Amino acid sequence: MGGFFSSQPAYAAEDGVSAVIAIHSAGEWTQNWESHSQTNKLMVIDFSASWCGPCRFVEPAFKAMATQYSDAVFVKINVDEIPEVSKQWKVQAMPTFVLVKGGQEVGRIVGAKKDELERRIQEQINT
Repeated sequence: MGGFFSSQPAYAAEDGVSAVIAIHSAGEWTQNWESHSQTNKLMVIDFSASWCGPCRFVEPAFKAMATQYSDAVFVKINVDEIPEVSKQWKVQAMPTFVLVKGGQEVGRIVGAKKDELERRIQEQINT
């Protein structure tokens, strides 16, 4: 398990750029979704808001997981920027993490439950 206690920040990718894809528009989401939904690669969507304390608390762990589990795609959506996508996924609380494979939801974690999120990601990657 990498990095929570190491001297290097685990959430920084090798080139210093986050491994999390930040989506800022419905068009960006649609393009990303269309290219991903046909694959069996795990997508982890973080629905959050800048004003949400628990969202800010779990963000470093989410970034660390994005770096650690490079065989999954990690996406961050600000519910205030693109509320139509949040509504489409029936997000009612933040943070909400939705795990998707093959275009289908395979898991959902509501709240800043980083241990549960990591366990569910590991389960999906190993299946």
